[in-house]
Amino acid sequence: MTTITDRLAIAQSRIAQAAQNSSRRVEDVQLLAVSKTKPNSQIIEAYHAGQRRFGENYVQEGESKINALSQEFPDIEWHFIGPLQSNKTKVVATLFDWMHTVEREKIAQRLNDQRPESMPPLNICIQVNISQEASKSGVEASDVIALADKIAQLPNLTLRGLMAIPSADVDEQTATQELAALQSLYQQLAERFDSIDTLSVGMSNDLELAVAHGSTMVRIGSAIFGERDYTKV
Repeated sequence: MTTITDRLAIAQSRIAQAAQNSSRRVEDVQLLAVSKTKPNSQIIEAYHAGQRRFGENYVQEGESKINALSQEFPDIEWHFIGPLQSNKTKVVATLFDWMHTVEREKIAQRLNDQRPESMPPLNICIQVNISQEASKSGVEASDVIALADKIAQLPNLTLRGLMAIPSADVDEQTATQELAALQSLYQQLAERFDSIDTLSVGMSNDLELAVAHGSTMVRIGSAIFGERDYTKV
C-alpha cells in the first residue's frame, strides 16, 4: 500500500519528467497539494515528506486547518483555490498567502481592504474561464487585462498570474488549444506587469500537457491524498 510520501514522490517525478520533456527547469514548476476534505494528520504527513504548499477550496475548512496548524508549522504556504463569496473574503484576506480564483473587481477590492497591514500583500491569480463553459467560474479571456489593471493598483495585493481549469474529458487537440490560448494570455500579462510569474493550471490527469504549455504550478489532490470524502466537509 502506497503512503502519502510515496505518492508525493510519484507526483514530483511526473513533474520532473514533464519539465524535462518540455526543456524546462524542474524547479520552475511547483506542486500545490490540494488538501480539501482531508484531515490535518494527512497534511502533517505530507509536510514531513517535504511538501510546503497546500490548497484549500472551502473557507471554513481552510480557516480551521490554518488555525490548528500555523503555530507548529509556520512555513506552510496556504493557497485558497475555491470559489469565494464576498461575505467570506475576510477569512481569506487575513489567513491565506495566496488567492487563485479572483474573477471580480469587487472581490479583489474587499481582499485588499481586509488584508492586515502587518501581513505581506496577498498573492493573487485571476481565474480565467478558458474553456468558455457556462458552468465554470472565471473571467472571460477578453476581460483579463482590464481586471488585472484594477488589481495592480491595490496596494495590499500582488498580482502573480492566472489560474484556470480547462475542459475535462476532451480530446487532446481541444485541450491543447485551450492551454495554448491560456499560455498566450499569460505571456501578454507578463509583458504588462513585472510581478507576473505564476500560471496555475494542470491537475493529476493533465499535468504533462499543462507543463508543456507553461504551467508553473500544478494542483494535485487525490493522486496524493486519495479520493475525497465530501460528507466530512
